[in-house]
Amino acid sequence: MDGGKRKRSICSRQEPLAALKILKDGNNKRDEIPDRVTLKKEIGLLSACTIIIGNIIGSGIFISPKGVLEHSGSVGLALIVWILGGCIAALGSLCYAELGVTIPKSGGDYSYVTEIFGGLVGFLLLWSAVLIMYPTTLAVIALTFSNYVLQPVFPDCVPPYMATRLLSTVCLLFLTWVNCSSVRMATRIQDVFTVGKLAALGLIIVVGLVQICKGNYEGLTPQVAFEFSTTPSVGQIALAFLQASFAFSGWNFLNYVTEEVVEPRRNLPRAIYISIPLVTFVYTLTNIAYFSAMSPEELLSSNAVAVTFGEKLLGMFSVIMPISVALSTFGGINGYLFTSSRLCFSGAREGHLPSLLAMIHFKNCTPIPALLCCCTATIVILCIGETHNLINYVSFINYLSYGVTIAGLLYYRWKKPKLYRPIKVNLLVPITYLMFWALLLGFSLYSEPVVCGVGLVIMLTGVPVYFLGVHWKAKPKCIYDFIESATYVAQRLCFVVFPQFDPIEISPIEEWPDKSSDTLSRKS
Repeated sequence: MDGGKRKRSICSRQEPLAALKILKDGNNKRDEIPDRVTLKKEIGLLSACTIIIGNIIGSGIFISPKGVLEHSGSVGLALIVWILGGCIAALGSLCYAELGVTIPKSGGDYSYVTEIFGGLVGFLLLWSAVLIMYPTTLAVIALTFSNYVLQPVFPDCVPPYMATRLLSTVCLLFLTWVNCSSVRMATRIQDVFTVGKLAALGLIIVVGLVQICKGNYEGLTPQVAFEFSTTPSVGQIALAFLQASFAFSGWNFLNYVTEEVVEPRRNLPRAIYISIPLVTFVYTLTNIAYFSAMSPEELLSSNAVAVTFGEKLLGMFSVIMPISVALSTFGGINGYLFTSSRLCFSGAREGHLPSLLAMIHFKNCTPIPALLCCCTATIVILCIGETHNLINYVSFINYLSYGVTIAGLLYYRWKKPKLYRPIKVNLLVPITYLMFWALLLGFSLYSEPVVCGVGLVIMLTGVPVYFLGVHWKAKPKCIYDFIESATYVAQRLCFVVFPQFDPIEISPIEEWPDKSSDTLSRKS
């Protein structure tokens, strides 16, 4: 075999050990490099809970209260929206728990929809997520982080545009480096900062409860709470739910890293059952605390709700609030990077994204190319301009993907009734979720046709990309040569190879035996 062909054997999925050999020879560290490169199962129950809580509690609870109140028109209806938003997230998470243990693959919605409906539908979800949904969400969280960090430096004005972008970029690059270096380090950061997030929200809740105990709860009495500044239409209420859904987004993110969870059939549902009720409880009490200290007018006029709350009640200690929010959003960025990179990894493994994104570092076992892709896409979104206007687009696409995935659960029940399901939710759960989902999207389309139309267009732009990039196999040889050469160069730069998988470990197909069989029993 000539030298060029020998080098390009790195790019073969069938020869990961050959790739390892070349990398070993290039580094002269044979004794330090493992013979088997694979994703590591390092996410226990605690880390699984912190991934869910850490991804949900990012910037949403510090941004969305303003949008929810604005669209709902009253304090009382806003609180109802927050509670119902948590209940809907709980119903969806129950459905995802069933899908996660029935189809135990990393990749979440994308992997389930691809398995159930086929490549095109799965690719459209992947396309919208990689192109705008997760980069935009990461950009919003990063900007919230930089705004709160810089708020004490610029107390009398909005922080400069370039300063917020530069600080956001530095934060993204640092956390990308952490995630590239070690899965364990990334999960430990997630654990620590999730505790910090809950402590920050706990401070808001305690201060708010003190206010209520002092008798400052006039705005929460039913007579005042349900005084509408303007009577909201059904479409406006739907938009209020979309704003709340942004704060709850991330409840399904543990499903993106299923293959790295220790005993996923036990820990995945447990983490969901613990995390979603806890977040709903904390969010509701946080909003009650806000309304105990601020009038609706004050909240609507605030650009940083938590900072305004702190300035009003904490006096000289108000600086604690922006620091606490910054720590919260810092952990949110880490969680989104960790999970969204696994989506790119799963998409590449299925052949829907460049194969380079399905590779992991030969020693650290981290998906470096996928992490760099997510980081780059987020920085591009940051440079484009104002990202807060994209929250409604993101929320619409999020809800659309949730509904398609949960509809897939019902279809899969009908398509494969004998498939072994360690968790099997009552049919009323997905049906109730889908009824709410259809109403919400229908009224959102009626109320904001442009916003929802743009979201649909973003998703549908993936159709020609799918047929040209994935479905069309007979591409000119020069295209394949270019892709192969680029992949080879990138592998040498990033020291990455294709991981080896245990097919038993990730196989989703386990069916019940026929009733006539006396020798087989259900698998646990």
